[in-house]
Amino acid sequence: MKNNSEQYKKEVIDVIYKIAKDKSLLADFVRDILTPREFENISVRWQIVKRLAGGEYQQAIADDLHLGVATITRGSREMRKKEGGFRRALKVVHR
Repeated sequence: MKNNSEQYKKEVIDVIYKIAKDKSLLADFVRDILTPREFENISVRWQIVKRLAGGEYQQAIADDLHLGVATITRGSREMRKKEGGFRRALKVVHR
């Protein structure tokens, strides 16, 4: 499987891209491909990113979401990338 891992990831991105305009299909696909826990984790990560972008302190986010500060720090580290996926996604979402 490792030999094809990058190809598999690219294919999933391609599928998401192609179905993204149909919110109902996208929602069904995400719920089918992810476990409920994986979907929950992704949802919480997005909340972390939004709150960091809004200037909230890491400890306050950790306390509110019942997470360790290390989890918030990872999001913070990714947010430092000026052209990273989180920053670019926030720009698209907040247009």
